[in-house]
Amino acid sequence: MKTLALSDEVVERLYSLCNNGHFSDIEMVIGCGDLPYPYLENIVSLLNVPLLYVPGNHDPKYNENNSLTYAQGGLNLDLKLERVKTFLVGGMGGSVQYRPDGTNQYTQADAYRRAFRLLPGLWLNRINYGRMLDILITHSPPFGIHDEDTQAHTGLKAINWLIRVAKPRYHFHGHPHFYRRNLELSETTQKETKIINVFPYKIIDIYH
Repeated sequence: MKTLALSDEVVERLYSLCNNGHFSDIEMVIGCGDLPYPYLENIVSLLNVPLLYVPGNHDPKYNENNSLTYAQGGLNLDLKLERVKTFLVGGMGGSVQYRPDGTNQYTQADAYRRAFRLLPGLWLNRINYGRMLDILITHSPPFGIHDEDTQAHTGLKAINWLIRVAKPRYHFHGHPHFYRRNLELSETTQKETKIINVFPYKIIDIYH
């Protein structure tokens, strides 16, 4: 399944690429956070495919009664699991806490507590489908993988734990900005999982 994954920076030329049919074979859009929700809404309306996304640390706190806090036409996958066609997808938004009152920011301990909430659904996936997860979507990178030595861009250790437990085939994240298109910097394989920083966007063929 061909997927368009986005994070952190609006790329205006994607609108014209969508309009001229360049992305006609895209079957799913994934948002890895810190993108204006109208941007995601416009992309998915042009492509008419499922949109799954997680919030970043610069996104508003989700409120179902406030349409400005979510992308209409998409699914906020923060701490949720979804089956898209034959793929099992799960998500966890936010980043490490670097401000006391930061939105969608969590201490390492809080991030673990949030990740543990996915366990019942992951075990149900194992029972029903023989595996826990195919695709993990986060805003933050894992700790020590694609992260940085700054307080704001340190990875979340709970994501490392999720990868070890759920063994997804793919993990997509954003947050650190990789301006050099160097696959060695933005893509890492760890056992069963290919970990990809999608900033600002990547087209990825997903296979079982």
